[in-house]
Amino acid sequence: MNQDTDQTWAAITARLTAAENSAAIELWLQRLVPVELDGSRLILGAPSSSRRWIAERFGPALTAAARAVLSPDAGVEIVDADRAAKGDAHGASCRTAPPVNHRRTFEQFVIGDCNRLAHAAALTVAEMPATAYNPLFIYGPPGVGKTHLLQSIAALAARHSPDLRIRLTSGEEFTNAFLEALAERSTERFKREYRDVDVLLVDDVQFLERKTRTEEEFFHTFNALHDAGSQIVVSSDRPPRDLQAVEQRLRERFQAGLVADIAPPDLATRLTILRKRAASDGIPVPDERALARLAARVTTDVRALEGALIRTVAYASLGGRPLTVELVDEVLDRLYGPQTGGTPTVERIQEVICERFGITRDELIAGGRAKRYLWPRQVAMYLSRELTGESLPEIARSFGGRDHTTVLAAWRRTGERISTDRSSSAVVESLRTTLEP
Repeated sequence: MNQDTDQTWAAITARLTAAENSAAIELWLQRLVPVELDGSRLILGAPSSSRRWIAERFGPALTAAARAVLSPDAGVEIVDADRAAKGDAHGASCRTAPPVNHRRTFEQFVIGDCNRLAHAAALTVAEMPATAYNPLFIYGPPGVGKTHLLQSIAALAARHSPDLRIRLTSGEEFTNAFLEALAERSTERFKREYRDVDVLLVDDVQFLERKTRTEEEFFHTFNALHDAGSQIVVSSDRPPRDLQAVEQRLRERFQAGLVADIAPPDLATRLTILRKRAASDGIPVPDERALARLAARVTTDVRALEGALIRTVAYASLGGRPLTVELVDEVLDRLYGPQTGGTPTVERIQEVICERFGITRDELIAGGRAKRYLWPRQVAMYLSRELTGESLPEIARSFGGRDHTTVLAAWRRTGERISTDRSSSAVVESLRTTLEP
């Protein structure tokens, strides 16, 4: 892959993520690797088990973005990444190691207090698979670097031990492959692909919740690999104890190894991420304050932070303008709305909470006591009391007419949790930073 291919792919992904505004497309874009730019035809590598599905679901969007970036007649071809990695897109499949995304390696990962333990554990696993932490369970909210660490493990392990059989997948990809195997009566082939490996890395394992047959298969896959001495690494948006829809026996397997959290990055880490990305992409930054403003205003996650940088750079390039504080504010005001002073309202807090946790306002207010809704609701009530100055009864009325004692209990429980759980504390502080003027 040459520099032109890399730059073209960066421009296409930036356009897609900005246009689609979908976490799903960002997740699947990370599984594609640019192989070659042949004139106006871009060849991308995808995991063999999901190549056809990715082509059907995202092919039209990829083609449209390629035509906008390259030329009106541009095309996109998605090939088997394992074969492409061997330099033969039409030869026999190779399961030795997944293709490497050069933006998702340990060298490109920015270490901070928010991710130090997870990074150290991932590095140890990559250098000495199945000898230290097995399984390794990494959890944290979307966009904080879990996928980056899994891909870094795959890349470094393959570099250190080229003969290792490594499979990098996701909960969704595992599910789709298993259902396809059932439909085609090829479950033995499926088992070989996922069990005859030395290292299995599964991103977003929470996708297995409430999928009984797939969860059962994953349980047996987990046991077979562990008994064979293979390394297992999984990531999730929640710790094992909060995956209540996953069978207890599988949660127990997850907790049997090392459980490491990643929290949203603090200001210093966000600024370092921006500097590293700018240096990696060769982006001229005449005014360092522009990056500082980006880091101060985009506080939710790394993905949003890098997306804001890409969008700002695109505006600068298309408009022939330097990357300045004024341009950053102009772009972010369009993306997130202008910054407003004053005290946030309960409604504003609810809006930010819903966006942060990926739920609707109705689910936040009336979603019952399921943990998916209960923790966001408690945080919303906590921040409403901390930031708005509204009385407890007034806050309670904004949450479906609940009793004021419910708000007080939520405030106390949240305070206790963030005093002992660093990940939860980081999430709440990130939300507070977003909301405070």
